Amino acid sequence: MATPSFSIILSLLLIIGVGISQSEARAFFVFGDSLVDSGNNNYLATTARADSPPYGIDYPTRRATGRFSNGYNIPDLISQQIGSSESPLPYLSPALTGQRLLVGANFASAGIGILNDTGIQFINIIRMPQQLDYFRQYQRRVSGLIGEASTQRLVNQALVLMTLGGNDFVNNYFLVPNSARSRQYSIPDYVPYLIREYRKILMNVYNLGARRVIVTGTGPLGCVPAELAQRSRNGECSPELQQAAALFNPQLMQMLQGLNRELGSNVFIAANTQQMHTNFITNPQAYGFITSKVACCGQGPYNGLGLCTPLSNLCPNRDIYAFWDPFHPSERANKIIVQQILSGTTEYMNPMNLSTILAMDSEA
Repeated sequence: MATPSFSIILSLLLIIGVGISQSEARAFFVFGDSLVDSGNNNYLATTARADSPPYGIDYPTRRATGRFSNGYNIPDLISQQIGSSESPLPYLSPALTGQRLLVGANFASAGIGILNDTGIQFINIIRMPQQLDYFRQYQRRVSGLIGEASTQRLVNQALVLMTLGGNDFVNNYFLVPNSARSRQYSIPDYVPYLIREYRKILMNVYNLGARRVIVTGTGPLGCVPAELAQRSRNGECSPELQQAAALFNPQLMQMLQGLNRELGSNVFIAANTQQMHTNFITNPQAYGFITSKVACCGQGPYNGLGLCTPLSNLCPNRDIYAFWDPFHPSERANKIIVQQILSGTTEYMNPMNLSTILAMDSEA
């Protein structure tokens, strides 16, 4: 971890008339899929978009922003916890210029996965090689503002969130019966292949300067309303998808621990989002939800079919539903997840939670 020093960035911001605290000076970068996309896909010709009501119904503007949520998503809530004055903008947003670049950037794109053939039905999405290319481009743009040395410090001191993997099952292996990947691999062989490919992505992020990377696992894939609608007879979770998640998440943690040993530093932080989701899926009432099976917005069994649109069934109180749409948690569920990221025990965050990271880095 590079020695935190925000003086150069702070001085430059003060010169252009923007006073910020040290905690706000920490940049935040987001990579991944629809769980963390804050609107990049709005700028692309793709069906993987959340740009119309009722998405955003509980967002401060009450408008759809491209977030696959009724309100805030996970990056928004983490931004609030690390003291940022705003969430990082989507990288494709025309507003991401000047001083706003120093907040960070969100490169995530709904539909993508670890593998480049994941989400091919969505056609024009920002796959991981392109997200990393944009990160390089971002660094060149910031270097033009504050110089290369200050840009390197900004990136080294930044917090990074990486959310990948779910689509490699839902929108690849299990997308259709007898998919190309399912003919090529059994699930016990497919998972290690994904982990090897994921490792390459994470090393690329490290080589681009990231030194604190929170890596989320998948949720309990077989229990989301979309899978219940397609695969369940009596509301039981899909055993095939549950097996995939049960294999993927422990192997992901092992890979991250191995990377940290090789690097000699706790660069990669594993967030056990499978367990976080499982808690309120198995006992929704304990978390104030009336259901974890039925989506707030959707149609068909469990409101799990198709997209959330103005014609969908819409629940009046989003706070009592664990799922907002057939695949994505509600804002309130996201808040529970982020609270565990912030202060959860090693059952949820390994080797440490975000509060510990922030405390350690502030003293370094």
